[in-house]
Amino acid sequence: MITLIGSPFVRAFLWVSLRSSAIAAPLVLCPIQQLHAADWQDPSPHHARSVPVDENVRLEVLDWGGPGRPVVLLAGLGNTAHVFDDFAPKLAHSYHVYGITRRGYGASSCPDEGYAAERLAEDVLGVIDALGLDRPVLMGHSIAGEELSVIGARHGDRIAALVYMDAAADRTPGGRANTDPRLQELRKILPATRASPNPSASDRASFSAYQFYWKTRLIGVTLPEAEFRNMFNSTPDGKVDGTKAPARVGRAIQAGVEKPDYTQIRVPILSFVAFYGIEDCLRSYQLDGPTGRATCETAAAVSRASRKDGIKAFKNDAPQARVVELTDAKHYLFISNEEEVLSEVRSFMASLH
Repeated sequence: MITLIGSPFVRAFLWVSLRSSAIAAPLVLCPIQQLHAADWQDPSPHHARSVPVDENVRLEVLDWGGPGRPVVLLAGLGNTAHVFDDFAPKLAHSYHVYGITRRGYGASSCPDEGYAAERLAEDVLGVIDALGLDRPVLMGHSIAGEELSVIGARHGDRIAALVYMDAAADRTPGGRANTDPRLQELRKILPATRASPNPSASDRASFSAYQFYWKTRLIGVTLPEAEFRNMFNSTPDGKVDGTKAPARVGRAIQAGVEKPDYTQIRVPILSFVAFYGIEDCLRSYQLDGPTGRATCETAAAVSRASRKDGIKAFKNDAPQARVVELTDAKHYLFISNEEEVLSEVRSFMASLH
């Protein structure tokens, strides 16, 4: 399975963009509350609360309401629960939907430690306890697969099911993304230096301009404005400034990943896998012409073959899993393929006892 840090050409352009957006933000910057412009209001219909999960650590929890079974959404690396601001209300038509911003990001506390997968999983369980949720379904995007896998393998009695959204992967140094020789060869074909250019001053002129930059020049989709306002600082005149979260947080989370043991997960699993398109590669590395397209066709074919092998290994370890392959999707597949994801999730949820 391929995720943000596993994709041979998606991980590079996202990493370069986020790194270049951090304009000399001091490492001590640990915002614990949202800093929105006074004249801007988050339009997503959620209620926000702060939930204690550890000593001096509180997490932002968004509650979109809704009937029926509780569903908890977990964001990918660098994101907050606001990344689901458009997706969650549609899910809330059928389920009671919550979103958790993990420690280190957005309005959650930003402690010096506690970023290993097991501790982050304990944070999620702490929220489940605090809210009194009865065996919720956990849905995680990208690196949130770490929390899902730990909880599924060690605390399966606490949850009803798991939904991986481009999230099931072995991110350890010995995992497929770091050892598959085919992907190693791709790194020679698609070096990180060919990634998308940094955002210009006009791209940073406003959050709406930054949304347009992400969609047209970066990843082919954009994120809710509230998500950008929780990820990035802003200047008094409304320009997008440096990232709010210190770089050490992301490094600590990536250093604290675990090798997943899917064989120990007994609950039902739904896993979405995005197969990125050639156009994504062309945009990511600013390639064009016949040579550029041929390079990206090779990259897509190799990446697809590697991911197919990953799916087989995953299903061998977790035979109860249903895997949905999304062709020409984006990493943020709940945005790029929203209707398909919602449909599959509703069908999966209907099958649960």
